[in-house]
Amino acid sequence: MSALRSIKAVYAGRPTLEGAGVRLRRAFGYDEVPSFDPFLMMDDFGSTAPEDYVAGFPWHPHRGIETVTYMLHGEVRHGDSLGNAGSISDGQVQWMTAGGGIIHQEMPREQPDYLRGFQLWVNLPARDKMMPPRYQDIEAKDIPVTSVVGGAAVKVIAGRFGDCRGPVTDIVCDPLYLDVALPRGARFVQAVPADHTAFVYAIRGAGTFDRGPKKLSAGRLGLYGPGTGIEVAAGPDGVRFLLVAGKPIGEPVAWRGPIVMNTDAELDQAFREYRNGVFLQHENRAR
Repeated sequence: MSALRSIKAVYAGRPTLEGAGVRLRRAFGYDEVPSFDPFLMMDDFGSTAPEDYVAGFPWHPHRGIETVTYMLHGEVRHGDSLGNAGSISDGQVQWMTAGGGIIHQEMPREQPDYLRGFQLWVNLPARDKMMPPRYQDIEAKDIPVTSVVGGAAVKVIAGRFGDCRGPVTDIVCDPLYLDVALPRGARFVQAVPADHTAFVYAIRGAGTFDRGPKKLSAGRLGLYGPGTGIEVAAGPDGVRFLLVAGKPIGEPVAWRGPIVMNTDAELDQAFREYRNGVFLQHENRAR
């Protein structure tokens, strides 16, 4: 692969308090826009101490974005203004498109050992910001896992790796979302379209993520520069990481709390509608 990408910036997760008092690490967020376009934010949440997460994220609105929740371990219960309710647990993914408006809650359940998961926010272009809300709830068993030479295991959530295609489909930014585990000495190579933003986030262990070589350890995020491919080599203890890529939108971002639009006027309108009880554009009236 001739045009391998290099890591152009490294980010350390910032301790952050969100929801009703959830302690998490923000890998990137508001201050990094638009470097991660179309991605807005990624949080690494969880702990061995239930008091760090059980307060959860009570009822709150979203508009203009998609939220992607990926649970490594533990359970988060959710409910929304469309009447949906359920839970996300070990290995499951929920890709929620808020579109024109949804009000929901996400409440982690106390675990006997630990809770660990990730939430990624993805922007929507202006033409889709007011689309009807929808979900893609993906069971762990429906996410393909493939092995490559050297013992690497690649879980394909969205996009394609080799002959495997992820179950998340029909997403505007044409995303790639892989969970990759490399044992000691293993290497991983993946093609990424030249016009897509790409980043990696180390979950555990350490490795080199370009031919620089740029090293990343657990809790560090690397944002890639231009190119058409990515190469990773595991360190002595192996490495597990998320690889995420998507097509940039290239539009103005107006962001206030849980709502992301293109202009401040649109934000003002969204919050005015929320205060006046007319925020939900596609509400299930039977709820």
